[in-house]
Amino acid sequence: MSAVESKIGDAAALLGVATHVLRHWEDIGLLTPRRLPSGHRVYDDQAIGQARLIQICQRAGLSLAEIGQLAAGERGDRIGLVNAKRTRIAEHITNLELADRFLAHLVRCIHPVISDCPECSALVERGSRSAITR
Repeated sequence: MSAVESKIGDAAALLGVATHVLRHWEDIGLLTPRRLPSGHRVYDDQAIGQARLIQICQRAGLSLAEIGQLAAGERGDRIGLVNAKRTRIAEHITNLELADRFLAHLVRCIHPVISDCPECSALVERGSRSAITR
């Protein structure tokens, strides 16, 4: 075996995942390591690169199903999926910023009951109007 080929355990350690994760990615068609005549998986530079791309996509918030759609889709489909994901991320950022403003105000709020505070009430009302419904 050359230095650029690894067995599943070595590849998993290199990628920082459990071996069952690599097997799962293979089972669902996201990863295609080469197989030896004995049936053992061999992870070459291409397979390691595929796995790293999967990890990057997951860190970007894509599900494994979405990653599969990206891999199999036409360019227009990929652009649509990415734009939809970016829209969901922007909505999530907006909600997190609202939550942060609310929490920052709570630290300063002098009212003993949140509902007695006009600013808390306004933030709660704005948050309920902008909440993402799924």
